[in-house]
Amino acid sequence: QVQLVESGGGLVQAGGSLRLSCVASGSIFSINAMGWYRQAPGRERELVAVISTGGSTNYADSVKGRFTISRDNANNKVWLQMNSLKPEDTALYYCSAHGLDIVAGINRRLIDDFWGQGTLVAVSS
Repeated sequence: QVQLVESGGGLVQAGGSLRLSCVASGSIFSINAMGWYRQAPGRERELVAVISTGGSTNYADSVKGRFTISRDNANNKVWLQMNSLKPEDTALYYCSAHGLDIVAGINRRLIDDFWGQGTLVAVSS
């Protein structure tokens, strides 16, 4: 069974920082891209940041210059360093993995997209 487990969410004052962590576990052969999405109440899930195996990154305009995504390919871990947090950053943050190559019995299987359960980030003004 493949799992994505996030940690590091919490309540912080505006201007503060948080660091989210995510680890993918299970019979994983490789993961193409890993990332973070978020969903605020009443809004659709949106991309926050994504990082490829080679280290290429893409950020939402709203977090550029404040958030930094990083990754440990060998251990299937991804982090999101969030600085200068704003109340509008309040959301449930989901870790994502894309293009997972996993072992399924005696076969290999490719999963396009896989999601964690989410960790809550709340920023007070």
